[in-house]
Amino acid sequence: MSARGVRRFVADLLAGRRPRSFRADDTDVGPLRAAITLRAARPGSTAPGDEFVTDLHRRLAAAQTDQDVQPLPLPRPVVDGTRRRLVAATSIAAAAAAVGAVADHALTSRSPAPSRPGGQQTLLPNTGEWRTVSTSADLAEGGVRGFDLGTVVGFVARTGGALRAVSGVCTHLGCRLALNAPARRLDCPCHTTSFALNGELLRYQLAVPPPALPQLEVRETQGVVQVYAPPGPVV
Repeated sequence: MSARGVRRFVADLLAGRRPRSFRADDTDVGPLRAAITLRAARPGSTAPGDEFVTDLHRRLAAAQTDQDVQPLPLPRPVVDGTRRRLVAATSIAAAAAAVGAVADHALTSRSPAPSRPGGQQTLLPNTGEWRTVSTSADLAEGGVRGFDLGTVVGFVARTGGALRAVSGVCTHLGCRLALNAPARRLDCPCHTTSFALNGELLRYQLAVPPPALPQLEVRETQGVVQVYAPPGPVV
């Protein structure tokens, strides 16, 4: 390993100076890659240097006065074949990491189900079935009924003739919600958080507001009210 050349190259790179060239070998790749990574990770590392900006202003001013402008000189290469391979490999790795980050964001940010206005999601299980939670007669106008299907707990309400079903679990830490019938809201007993019957957040004492309650698909057929939920546990 060219220890002295590596130390000088790393010192120049981290100090923001043009690194002095030296003859590198394969054993120098690791330290040089680490130095390049550290330099690239610094805040503002992607900003143009003062020398570049000054020269750019000069060239623009010259162009506006119809002066002849010579092409910008190419920077003097400071790497031999081995270090060119290092730079190419580092660039490919950086590009791959960027692509991976974008792909990861695209995958993890995909909603598992359609979203309603305001970002409220609807639970649509991969394997589900329509399960009865109430009879139509037991859910008159203005009525609210809780249900526990084993795989899903929630509340279904009839307001203005329309049915709405929401999850019965607080979106903060998963505490089970309780129906406050006089106030027509769902209260979390853990952190004084409350939700409307349609799942919207009403109040909270947390530093960050928790998301609205997920909706469940609901229908009324042949005298019963059903929600689309995962099958019940096998007994």
